Amino acid sequence: MTHEANGSAGQGKTWTARRVQSLRTVHKISGYRSSDKNGEWLTMSDAAARLGVSHVKIRRFIRDGLLPAEQVMRGAPYQIRASDLEDERIKADLARNTPRRIHDDNQDSLFSAI
Repeated sequence: MTHEANGSAGQGKTWTARRVQSLRTVHKISGYRSSDKNGEWLTMSDAAARLGVSHVKIRRFIRDGLLPAEQVMRGAPYQIRASDLEDERIKADLARNTPRRIHDDNQDSLFSAI
């Protein structure tokens, strides 16, 4: 590998977040939008945490076309616009699938002494 292809590491230095950011800035290469951490774009994990669901549920929303998501290329992490989590179809799905407690006066309490 040439020194140019190897970048800073070719000069005996290791890659750090600061060096990567500097290289991106110099060469006008944008990073993942979700890496900005300004709240506008989220990772799948961030979106799942915000909605209180698993990443599997987020993936299902994307697959079913309820949640728009971008990838810079196939297999790359999804980038999800935070405002898209407010879609009424997503809210309705979450409300439908939220476990409900059913109160039954005829059922004995498991912890009657409490």
